[in-house]
Amino acid sequence: MQDFLTQEERKWAEDSFSKLSQKLEAECGRLKNKIPYIAEDGHYQIDWAEKDIAWWTNGFWGGILWQMYHATGKACYRNSAVHLEEQLDRALQDFTALNHDVGFMWMHTAVADYRLTGNHQSLVRGEHAASLLLGRFNPLGNYICAWNENRPGWMIIDCLMNLSLLYWAGEREKDPRFAAAACRHADTALEKLMRPDGSCSHIAILDPQTGELLETPGGQGYAAGSSWSRGQAWAVYGFAISYVHTEEIRYLDAAKRAAHYFLTNAAATEYLPLCDFRAPEKPIYYDATAGACAACGLLEIAKHVSETEKRLYQTGALRLLCALDERCCDWNPAHDGIVGNGKVDYHGGTEQQSLIYGDYFYLEGILRLLQKDFFIW
Repeated sequence: MQDFLTQEERKWAEDSFSKLSQKLEAECGRLKNKIPYIAEDGHYQIDWAEKDIAWWTNGFWGGILWQMYHATGKACYRNSAVHLEEQLDRALQDFTALNHDVGFMWMHTAVADYRLTGNHQSLVRGEHAASLLLGRFNPLGNYICAWNENRPGWMIIDCLMNLSLLYWAGEREKDPRFAAAACRHADTALEKLMRPDGSCSHIAILDPQTGELLETPGGQGYAAGSSWSRGQAWAVYGFAISYVHTEEIRYLDAAKRAAHYFLTNAAATEYLPLCDFRAPEKPIYYDATAGACAACGLLEIAKHVSETEKRLYQTGALRLLCALDERCCDWNPAHDGIVGNGKVDYHGGTEQQSLIYGDYFYLEGILRLLQKDFFIW
């Protein structure tokens, strides 16, 4: 992407990357072999490699490590990333605990490793995970089944981000089944989850025999018919990812619609997004992770639109990332976690937290601005 930053904006982005580098190198040294998720009182107290190796967020620290290795060449990041990837083999071996989020887990670890180093065992891991995801595709309803616990008719907006694993495997193996499943799921999400105004439902419950839409519950948002902001961000970036891999214009159009809705609502709170854009005025819950993810999606959209359109998405992404830096980030290298004001779900208590995927997307956004990232999706 051509550099669009002003001199002042570029200095801010470079300063942000400098702070990220200092903080992440310190975290890398402290964490050793732990897999982090939520920073509590400034520390990653729980090792998710021990608590739940199949947990959906377990790949994001690996994504941070590989992005930093690509940007800096420092061996400490690569060494930690390789060990994390090897730990995830336990999840593949006991695959019954895995669900639709295997893309988040292995795109950021095994596939990133293979792309950057050519490691054959990483290729095998990525293809294994992609096969598990393909196995969740329901051809009767044209969707990838979400979660487990005997919910065969459930699909969710989050899964758009995991489709990259299918696109990658199909391109790698020259096997059309993978992309076909991904596209059919994206089309069903476009039909069942996305609304005409660009807002999205989190969950669609379908008849698993026919694909008929039965219900759209609130999920991690406020209620049915509301607009969970991280789900909106998944739509912004997820549909953009499908466009990157297919060049089907309907996906780019969907990403733009979701982006316009997201930016309009985020502007009302000075670009720190609410947890749900259609929740009551009180209590106020934010979700900074939604802003970080949406910023990355906006920067991806900007790569595929006309010159007259680019600035809208670029400026929106920059405002979201600046708002996080100004209002949410903890830059103390002695503390774990960077982006605060995260919210796992609207009804999950009152605490605002530092969540590992918020840090990943913030880092990716800054690296995108500086053209130091690699496309992990």
